[in-house]
Amino acid sequence: MEKKTDRRIRKTKQQLQEGFIHLRKTKRIKDITVKELCELTDLNRGTFYLHYKDIYDLSEQMENEIVLKFEEVLNSSPVNDVHSPQDIICEIFEIIKDNADFCTCLLSNTGDMVFFNKLKIIIRDACFKHWTELFSKPKKVETFDYFFNFMLYGCIGLIESWLNSGLKESPKEMAQLASKVMLNGVTVLH
Repeated sequence: MEKKTDRRIRKTKQQLQEGFIHLRKTKRIKDITVKELCELTDLNRGTFYLHYKDIYDLSEQMENEIVLKFEEVLNSSPVNDVHSPQDIICEIFEIIKDNADFCTCLLSNTGDMVFFNKLKIIIRDACFKHWTELFSKPKKVETFDYFFNFMLYGCIGLIESWLNSGLKESPKEMAQLASKVMLNGVTVLH
């Protein structure tokens, strides 16, 4: 009996999350109501409130699921040769592909940067840890931050372009491109 309940709960949450993503494609989170979401998903408000406090809680839980996946990838990856980040990057692109609709919403004009600021902190900490183990500690943390932000925002641009183009390339192809750009800069165009 417990497995049926778990399955129903997962299905209900999935319905609510899919409805939320549908609404987020055209609206800011502050403009989405529980009533509107429940009408769209054909669920009652009581069902919604069994799982979430409000629309912001729903969004935060969805974001946290993705953040947790990112943390797992970043924390499980050993400190390897800095010249082959493709495996980690590929796993990150897989997560993005698996959550493409929600990630597209977060990067759209109706999105906000709270989610990406969470990811930025997680990724920065992991990179700083790995890079300081691979190299001697940077003489200036500011130099690391400049380098990190340059790479991070370049990757966000890649992700945004990839999502907007309909995920034509595989996560592996995107990881190869991102790695080449990170390691070789503009020479990747040759």
